[in-house]
Amino acid sequence: MLQAVNPTVSPTVGRLVRLLSLLWLAGVAMRMTLLVVPPIIPLVHRELQMSETQIGLLIGVPLAMFAIAAVPGSLLIARIGAKPALILGMTIAALAGAARGAAIDVWTLYAASIVTGFGIAIMQPGMPTLTRNWLPGRVGPGTVAYSNGMVVGALLPPVLTLPLILPWIDGSWRLDFVVWAAPAIVMALVFALLSPKDQQHDDRPSGAGISALGRLWWPDWKNPLIWLLGLTFGSNNSPFFGANAFLGDYLATQGNTGVLALALGSLNGAQILAFVVLVLMADRMQRRAWPFLLFGPLMLAGFLGLIFLSSPIAIVVSTGLIGISTALTMMPTLALPALLVAPRDVPRTAAGMFTISYTCAIIIPTICGALWDLTDKPWTAFAPLALCSVALTVIGAFTARYRSPAERLTGQTAAVR
Repeated sequence: MLQAVNPTVSPTVGRLVRLLSLLWLAGVAMRMTLLVVPPIIPLVHRELQMSETQIGLLIGVPLAMFAIAAVPGSLLIARIGAKPALILGMTIAALAGAARGAAIDVWTLYAASIVTGFGIAIMQPGMPTLTRNWLPGRVGPGTVAYSNGMVVGALLPPVLTLPLILPWIDGSWRLDFVVWAAPAIVMALVFALLSPKDQQHDDRPSGAGISALGRLWWPDWKNPLIWLLGLTFGSNNSPFFGANAFLGDYLATQGNTGVLALALGSLNGAQILAFVVLVLMADRMQRRAWPFLLFGPLMLAGFLGLIFLSSPIAIVVSTGLIGISTALTMMPTLALPALLVAPRDVPRTAAGMFTISYTCAIIIPTICGALWDLTDKPWTAFAPLALCSVALTVIGAFTARYRSPAERLTGQTAAVR
């Protein structure tokens, strides 16, 4: 049965700030090593002589690990706890992220990207689990903290690489990977040292919990909620990663390479503006349909703007619409596993959601690149992403209104508007 969260469990202000800061830091680490790639894609593309399909795969390969390793990540959490799993994932992602700079061809670049994705993948089921464990009465603010960290982690490399980092390292895309891996290592160390160690927040299984591991980590694939969550999040993250992957080459075909830094900054930086909305309205966005009904169409408008408009201002505005729409539909989606299932089922439900969503995020960018190669029309790369906006609107709104079996049994109505 769905266990109610006890809202009376309230940490002190100091502890609350500490826990929220740690969740935010983990969120940054989950995205920073991944989003190093988009600003340097033209450089990598030129040196390694990659096709657009291979560019799509370069983005899709780590996302493949998000899908493949999500369930093993749930098992790891069940065995050693969410906090150790997060620390291990942060360390692997940082070290493998740096190793991408040593790639001698596209295949070694893919190999390092796979390991980077594996590190991030074992972190992801741990975030909603740790949020539920550390802040049982404040799941919304906790989710806002780490989702905003993900936004900041996704923002920093695209915004800082072209104007600051590349000039500093003589335009070397290889050293760029190393530069961004260094703070990721520091974040893992800080997280390990400052995470609470008291019994109240110890999430390691013991006793009967260990004997029940079999049912605690494997997703219930017959549960429609997992598929709804997975398709909703897949329709959210596929447009985000796809837009980051193809924007550089797309603008190059239009002769608009000069606007790339602004466009990437708008795509990722607009999500910072979303943070203000999330802080003020986190509770009003939980299990509500309106974020999907509003921001799904706005995302569609952003992709249509990229396809049909070519002025620099239109490009920056369009990418900004895509960025803010993905941010304001991501948090309500990420919060749902912790709100809809019993605490013991959060890791495996989140693992199932990530497996499905990142399978979508592998397939869709690859289709985007293949369409570009087959038709020789750059705009076709954005057509599948525009369709994702429609799916996000419809499936997201339905998922927000979903009532768990426990709620249906007790006659409880989901709090939706």
